[in-house]
Amino acid sequence: MIAWVSSFPRSGNTFLRILLHRLYGVRTSVVYDVDGVATRLGSALVGFEERPAAIRAMRSDKQVHFVKTHRQRDDDVNESDRAICLVRDGRDSLVSWARLNSEGEGREFETELRAMINREETVGTGSWGQNVLSWLLPPTPHRATLRYEELVREPQASVERVIAELLLPEMMPRAEVSIPSFEELHAIDSGFFRRGQTGTHLDELPDDLHQLFWSRPDNRAAMALLRYR
Repeated sequence: MIAWVSSFPRSGNTFLRILLHRLYGVRTSVVYDVDGVATRLGSALVGFEERPAAIRAMRSDKQVHFVKTHRQRDDDVNESDRAICLVRDGRDSLVSWARLNSEGEGREFETELRAMINREETVGTGSWGQNVLSWLLPPTPHRATLRYEELVREPQASVERVIAELLLPEMMPRAEVSIPSFEELHAIDSGFFRRGQTGTHLDELPDDLHQLFWSRPDNRAAMALLRYR
């Protein structure tokens, strides 16, 4: 069985994977050939494992296989697949992603951010709005939505809720669990675990790029669907 761990980049996917590993002993693979996050932070922290088989073979296995993806819902995803759809205010996700990308030599934050807002690709990650809408519409009970703000406020309770919602009763949380605080994660890699807050766009998103974000119909539709102001 496949259970996708899906999100637009910088929506809390890595923290969710850490929690799945700490709470349930679950290791996650990725839809990509290389897991750049596990390479950067370490497989032990993230709970990474290489995909044991092709996606189709994993789907037919009785064991639940959790697979991370930042892609829009595409042909790799079967309509019956379970998924945790992790969502965050698109403005915060985009600001955080642009900050991370601008670590690279010769990359400038606002240039990266503008390019991310303007993404039009119909395959791969795509734009924030396209990505979110692809996973949330049409709504289905075997794709559970988890908000970033809920994840950081009540990490254990929120993850236990979506596991129950996905009807995975055989998965029982461990009796004794150590959940890392943001301060602990920030100390490991302050560039990756940067602020860990909601509303970061308020002091980081320039006005012209804020207007550009809202100019996109897909962003407006996704923000309305998620009831973000």
